[in-house]
Amino acid sequence: MNLLFQFVVFSLLIFSFILAIGIPVVFSGPSTLSWKKNKKKIFIGISLWFLLVFLVGIINSVVV
Repeated sequence: MNLLFQFVVFSLLIFSFILAIGIPVVFSGPSTLSWKKNKKKIFIGISLWFLLVFLVGIINSVVV
């Protein structure tokens, strides 16, 4: 269980870095066209991030 917890925390960390770099890149596009094209991907990424946050909390309550 401890290994699973470490993997989920590591996944959250890496995914946070990806979102921290990816979202500003989308908004710095030449126009709002990049936002319209990538809106669904951004919302899916944010949803997965929230899922990982809740998963870390749930697993943390079991491990500790």
